[in-house]
Amino acid sequence: MHRALISGVAIAILCSIVGLFLVLRRYSLFGDAIAHSSFGGIALGLLAGVYPLWTAYGVSIASALIITKIKDRYNISGDASIAVLLSSGIAVGLVIIGLSGGFTIDIFSFLFGSILLVSVDDTILILTLTGVILIVILSLYRQLLYSTFNEEQAKVSGVPVEKINYLIVFMAGITVVTSIQLVGVLLISALFVIPNVTAIMYGKGFKQTAIISMSFSIFSVVSGILISYVFDITPAGTIVLVAIGLLAGTMGIKSAGLLSKN
Repeated sequence: MHRALISGVAIAILCSIVGLFLVLRRYSLFGDAIAHSSFGGIALGLLAGVYPLWTAYGVSIASALIITKIKDRYNISGDASIAVLLSSGIAVGLVIIGLSGGFTIDIFSFLFGSILLVSVDDTILILTLTGVILIVILSLYRQLLYSTFNEEQAKVSGVPVEKINYLIVFMAGITVVTSIQLVGVLLISALFVIPNVTAIMYGKGFKQTAIISMSFSIFSVVSGILISYVFDITPAGTIVLVAIGLLAGTMGIKSAGLLSKN
């Protein structure tokens, strides 16, 4: 249980801060698309007898970078490129499963998460990746923020916007695959989007919004894990429902006029 809580808190922080950049760039479903592409990587790993998450990291990051390059080069809209990435990952996974005749390993643990079964090695990996990504974000904070809010002005100011965009895609790929153990492939976008949308409704600045989002995300993950443990229900679904409850509560507070209407 303690490993699940430690890993869950780290993933909550990671998804919240990386997801905030995606949401502000109107790439809310990009995490979902990367997660679906990771399904193909998981199936490939199971077929090759390699730890599935390693192949999922490779396939997800490569797919995200390739589709971003294609989008920029051929001027494809963001939602269309996400749709291509999303459907191609699932298609590759299904074809590989069909060719292999099925797997003896429970693939549903990757689809819906299995945070209560996280190992010591997985916990160390999650904490390490979280620390590395947070250090990168803090080191490039101004460039990331500038390119997120005003890409054209950032270019004029000498910010390497294209490299920053690829860096965000790269970090999103790592974050998604790392988070699969918590909520699985099918619900990963919830951790990227719901806490950030909830936090944005408070109408604060970027730093305050990030702190509010991380607080909501951590609360959702910790309470979701504890509730699921007590009542013996799925952690992934419980975590997402708690996050949705916070969003609904915030919407109710705002509707009552108790929040700024920014």
